[in-house]
Amino acid sequence: MSARPDRQSLPYRDCVGVAVFNQEGNVFIGRRKPDDMTEDRTEVEAPWQMPQGGIDKGEDPLRAALRELYEETNITTVSLLAEAPEWIYYDLPDEALGIALKGKYRGQRQRWFAFAFTGKDSEIDVATPGGGKHPAEFDAWRWERLSRTPGLIVPFKRQAYDKVVEAFADIPQRFTHV
Repeated sequence: MSARPDRQSLPYRDCVGVAVFNQEGNVFIGRRKPDDMTEDRTEVEAPWQMPQGGIDKGEDPLRAALRELYEETNITTVSLLAEAPEWIYYDLPDEALGIALKGKYRGQRQRWFAFAFTGKDSEIDVATPGGGKHPAEFDAWRWERLSRTPGLIVPFKRQAYDKVVEAFADIPQRFTHV
């Protein structure tokens, strides 16, 4: 058994997260596709999350958010609503350190964006995103209240999702007449 790396010596992976709001003010969430190669089994235990992914070297975070959204959901018909005011961090749990994220990172540093989905639900295709050019990361999806997302995510990401909810708390009211 190899020793776990020292958490403090590992960097955070730069990443984006995407909150896509429909006309009712709910957000898109996808159910992580079960995969024997999943590095962190907790991803299977609490599989719902909003789209997210790494920022490529030299890539603008907004461009990365739009790319990741398309690669995971096939969604392109969106308009920018907001950007979270600061980077949102989460740390991997001890048991995933040195394994998840290819063992290179202690967690992720995420730039979150909120978009209004202006297309039709038929545009969404998590089974064959990009016309099948991208591997499916989700096997199901649904619209959900933003405030419920921290309870649906893996436990180690809950604090990060709480910050996302806080950053975008006013957005659902823009869509609803409650």
